[in-house]
Amino acid sequence: MLVTRVTNAVAARSPVRAAQLRVVDGPDRGLEIDLPPVGVVIGTERSCDVVLTDAFISRRHCSIAPSPHGFAITDLGSKNGTVIDGVAVGKVVAPPGAALRIGKTLVQLMPADEVLDIPPSENDRFGGLYGGSQAMRQVFAVLERASKSAAPVLFLGESGTGKELMARGVHDASPRKDGPFVVFDCGASTETLIESDLFGHTKGAFTGATSDRQGAFAAAHGGTLFLDEIGDLPVALQPKLLRMLEAGEVIALGGRKSERYDVRIVAATHRDVFAEVARGGFRGDLYYRLAVVEVHVPPLRQRPGDLPTLITMFLERAGRADLAAQVGGPALERLQRYHWPGNVRELRNVITRAVALAGPDDDFHSLPFVLRPTAAAPEAVTARADRPFHEAKDEIVAKFEREYLTDLVQRAGGNLSQAARIAGLERKFLYKLLERAGLRTKTPEEDDEKS
Repeated sequence: MLVTRVTNAVAARSPVRAAQLRVVDGPDRGLEIDLPPVGVVIGTERSCDVVLTDAFISRRHCSIAPSPHGFAITDLGSKNGTVIDGVAVGKVVAPPGAALRIGKTLVQLMPADEVLDIPPSENDRFGGLYGGSQAMRQVFAVLERASKSAAPVLFLGESGTGKELMARGVHDASPRKDGPFVVFDCGASTETLIESDLFGHTKGAFTGATSDRQGAFAAAHGGTLFLDEIGDLPVALQPKLLRMLEAGEVIALGGRKSERYDVRIVAATHRDVFAEVARGGFRGDLYYRLAVVEVHVPPLRQRPGDLPTLITMFLERAGRADLAAQVGGPALERLQRYHWPGNVRELRNVITRAVALAGPDDDFHSLPFVLRPTAAAPEAVTARADRPFHEAKDEIVAKFEREYLTDLVQRAGGNLSQAARIAGLERKFLYKLLERAGLRTKTPEEDDEKS
């Protein structure tokens, strides 16, 4: 199956990235190696093509070479074995995205990028999205073509970049536009009910199931099902989704008979799917079934030239079209310097809030723009190669987290709920970060009692 991967950094004719090996866990974590056509030998011996420092790896541990169907892996008589999905292998062809365990090191097999020779779209809009930048028009060009087919599309990008709007645009531009467009948030349903919500259930399937109920697939029959945050789908349900994609059949929870549905799947996630596959949190075969057309949506900070038009659009929607002609100057420069962690969604909220709080005499330049606080950048460190890469990197990240969280809690007056809202984090996740940084010893329940 051809998997077309489109990134915002790819122009119409960009150099192709070679297949890669990425060390995602172990003493050499962070190491990336381009894989030549002849392959490489991995081990601790200096004569190996890839020399790792893991003491549990043999001198000449294994060889890896690209093949037409993935990666050809051969164990070279290693002491601790070469393991894929918990199974020791001697000679095997592994699919792209698979993770290889050698010693205490986890190596991810990354496929080569495929470059699309498609010129940027002449349009600066697709569906409900605006994008006059090169990066966005490149994405629009792919979506204009992909929309005409029934191929699954996978959107990868940060929260707030407009992935749902893109999915809706794909549906509206497709032959299925008169059919239903159903949105299913894989992260919003509880783990115990998500199977019922997605596939439906029969009467008596579980306590409280007093009647048959159709799921999202049945509701989307003849149209498009948008699986938002597909990375949050429990691993136990992923084989059932894969079966639906492969055969078009679904068995409702508690049912015995399969039902066939004609549904086009469009999915999205903000997660690093390749890393999730390596960690076992997402099935590689499901990823490749979803990502027939894979689109990386650029964050707002990578297209600052789109800000003036986006700001004008949001001013008009907020009822202040009279300010559109004033967009520019120091106020615009301030907004363009901001890093926009919430992307276009955050920009919309900032403009809407500024209009709501504006005084009768405020013009665009005096609007009260409220931006998230940001911590100061970590102090520069000398890049000495006197210790492993991941240790130096972890130290910088830990320092940043501690400084950011300290400032965050101070700004929120010690109120964790307020701090979570400012940072755009779930409260329980914020607590874990604080605990890891050594900034909090109370449990969330004790904080609740205090508040």
